[in-house]
Amino acid sequence: MTTTHILGFPRIGARRELKRALEDHWRGALDADGLQAVGRELRARHWELQRAAGLDYVSVGDFAWYDHLHTVTALCSAAPARFGLGERVDLAGYFAMARGTPAQPALAMKKWFDTNYHYLVPELGPDSRFALNREWLFPEVDEALATGHPVKVVLPGPLTWLWLASAPAGFNKLDLLSPLLNVYYAVAEALKARGVAWLQLDEPILSLDLPPEWVAALPVVYGELAPAAPPILLATYFGDVAAHAEVLAALPIAGLHLDLVRAPDQLDTFLEHGPADRVLSLGVVDGRNLWRTDLTRALARLHPLKARLGDRLWLSASCSLLHVPHDLDQEDQLDPRIKAWMAFANQKLTELNTLKRALDEGEAAVWPALYAAARAIEDRRSAPSTQVAAVRNRVAALTDADTRRQSPFPTRIAAQQARLKLPPLPTTTIGSFPQTAEIRATRAAFKAGRIGEAEYITAMQAEIREVVDRQEALGLDVLVHGEPERNDMVEYFGEQLDGYAFTRFGWVQSYGSRCVKPPVIHGDVSRPKPMTVAWSQYAQRLTDKPMKGMLSGPLTMLFWSFVRDDLPRHEVALQLALALRDEVVDLEAAGIRVIQIDEPTLREGLPLKQADWPAYLDWAVRAFRITAAGVRDDTQIHTHMCYSEFNDILPAIAALDADVITIETSRGKMKLLEGFADFRYPNDIGPGLYDIHSPRVPSGEEMQALLDRALAVIPAERLWVNPDCGLKTRGWPETEAALRAMVAAAHAARADRFEHPAAVSPRREDRTAPVGWRRDCG
Repeated sequence: MTTTHILGFPRIGARRELKRALEDHWRGALDADGLQAVGRELRARHWELQRAAGLDYVSVGDFAWYDHLHTVTALCSAAPARFGLGERVDLAGYFAMARGTPAQPALAMKKWFDTNYHYLVPELGPDSRFALNREWLFPEVDEALATGHPVKVVLPGPLTWLWLASAPAGFNKLDLLSPLLNVYYAVAEALKARGVAWLQLDEPILSLDLPPEWVAALPVVYGELAPAAPPILLATYFGDVAAHAEVLAALPIAGLHLDLVRAPDQLDTFLEHGPADRVLSLGVVDGRNLWRTDLTRALARLHPLKARLGDRLWLSASCSLLHVPHDLDQEDQLDPRIKAWMAFANQKLTELNTLKRALDEGEAAVWPALYAAARAIEDRRSAPSTQVAAVRNRVAALTDADTRRQSPFPTRIAAQQARLKLPPLPTTTIGSFPQTAEIRATRAAFKAGRIGEAEYITAMQAEIREVVDRQEALGLDVLVHGEPERNDMVEYFGEQLDGYAFTRFGWVQSYGSRCVKPPVIHGDVSRPKPMTVAWSQYAQRLTDKPMKGMLSGPLTMLFWSFVRDDLPRHEVALQLALALRDEVVDLEAAGIRVIQIDEPTLREGLPLKQADWPAYLDWAVRAFRITAAGVRDDTQIHTHMCYSEFNDILPAIAALDADVITIETSRGKMKLLEGFADFRYPNDIGPGLYDIHSPRVPSGEEMQALLDRALAVIPAERLWVNPDCGLKTRGWPETEAALRAMVAAAHAARADRFEHPAAVSPRREDRTAPVGWRRDCG
């Protein structure tokens, strides 16, 4: 018989029950016992869904209160000493590391490989110690075993956890492998003693270009763990791991999982090199996108594999279903035609069961399901929205001239300063301000038809006036309108573009309680009319200071959507770039002097294999430049990026040719900025002075220290002062306190470095002055 399972399931709940429970707990409205009860209920519900769908095992250990990698940090008692948590991490300590405390900033956060999910980075060093903390994982295992479910425990593998951790320069993290394995060994022993059927250890780092010493550690790790553990399923995903086929073939593991959605061609290598008694788990259902599986095509490949592998053939999703929404059946307002093309997590469980039954019982046993899937696939292929001639022709007509600004940066920045007249170290924010309950209620009322458009516009304009007034009072130099009308930085724009569809309950977890509801790109993309111009124009009339127009860039619109899989992504990116270019040009025509095109996903979209980088970066940079290149020299283009390692793509970031880039740097204490200095980044830059993802308000002294570090590596003439990211998730008291301290730090630095800061004008009247390496890059 064919075995079906999944690598993990969405943990937030079909109606975001976990999000609400977490936020209630953090504000003191739900105690720890109440929070634990919500977790138990969600886990039980999700296990029952898996069994009801015919899966052979339930996955245990994929649930996390904030992040699954962070749960391993707690399981291993690996809290950094700076938090003072001692040898055991309880729930309060777990959240202290995730969210920060009055005395300590939170753990750093990074993107999980090339997804929009964020993980909390473990902090390691020579003094790191590990010890098994039985308060984590084991209660959940016992819950599942008590229900009678066959249990497969899921954990990040030790090499992946270690690789993703941070450590001081010069420290070899592999020096900690042996003590870390002691904990994993104890976990494996305890799971085996409990009768757990399988232990799934996820090693997605095998999809990366790993140093030889890390690959050489694989036999050490699994040679030590295998004798103590239940049968081990080593799970790889997000890319091709065929380069490690010989090493993997020699490991004493009982099963290997391969992602055949991202890397279908790797299968042949493992069929040749795999041991004859090893389970081969094949990820044939897409765990990262919501399109329906072409079951007929999948079965054409699976039938000969079933004949060859027999019961050693396991079927699964390509990766954890964490990255897709819960249940399509909830979507009662989605176009029925487009809905028929989709499958959320629950429906993907059903697809796996259909494939299993077709292999084991014959296709006639599931013919209605196969027929319905085939009809949906064909209908999607032939839908008029998937090929719009006007859009395709416009993309085909693009030339290199469409990617270039009128003049190089030194000429532009002089023209911009003459127009903007900014002081040294200008202060700004990244775009959004607190989204209060009143703002959300007003938007919901308008969307539901309970208030009319005129009343809605009046309410949003009142919010914009308040945001502008607060910024004026704080003394910020370049203002934003606060984005009260925007529910999400991608969904808001997608709702106004042709080629997009939207769900009501298509939520996925980004980090902690933060959930996003990505729009769906189902067809060719175009902009029917201006999207932001009226709001920005209104805000600019309220102030004499520059008002930024705020847009999400083409790459962010691409990667933070569920994107169509029937067209190459670079072609979708160019369609988005042209639609957004029209908006940029209209903002300039409306008198907006500064336009920010956010691209936090440039690094996120980077392929995992370095050999694939050049092609990706070529079309990604081209898409951004097409978006930005239609304006005059004296219109200033900003972009924003956050929570990524940028050092390895700095040439591409420079090639974007944005006049100003703002980046997240506070959690890393400006370390990231050193790469920009070493690279001799040529344009203006604004490193974030405080972390907006934590409720903690840093002191003025902390911000001043971070600004001093920035000034040590970037000339003051090219430095901006800003937070790490947008402020929509924060409350007004903490926002104003933090911004007040930030502005004070900027003013103090101006006083230190400029003789008469209040009189400085223009800010860059001599761009040829010897300011570090700036002149060399002109």
